[in-house]
Amino acid sequence: MTQRLDYKKAAPGGFAAMLGLEQYARGSGLEHALLELVKTRASQLNGCAFCLDMHTQDARAAGESEQRLYLLPAWREAHCYTPRERAALAWTEAVTLLKEQEVPDAVYAEARAQFDEKALVDLTLAIVAINGWNRLSIAFRAQSGTYQPPVTHH
Repeated sequence: MTQRLDYKKAAPGGFAAMLGLEQYARGSGLEHALLELVKTRASQLNGCAFCLDMHTQDARAAGESEQRLYLLPAWREAHCYTPRERAALAWTEAVTLLKEQEVPDAVYAEARAQFDEKALVDLTLAIVAINGWNRLSIAFRAQSGTYQPPVTHH
């Protein structure tokens, strides 16, 4: 598939607004590793190759294990995720899929047990952001396979 258009160039103001939401989520205080798992899981659910390529590479560059990335589609059966990560993944799936226009009370209760009010709103905004990026990338066929994580100096 060839890219349909470059949404960054076609609507730079809209792209800047999306970047603003992304930057807010990154700076919210939520753990980087948790955010990368959430972004990867939402991208799996949405089938976004561009975002899967980006966020699995970013996660690995930040020290995430291959095993945890491979097991992510089956996180409920895997024992390598913390209770906080499990709550975030369940919340990600519920917010991304919105089955019958609802996020179940049990999923909310599990998330609230792990996240205070601000953190849960911040997590939800991160999920909103990745779902937006997924939709832009899928709709305009952003080309996957060329992303390189930024080089960080420790």
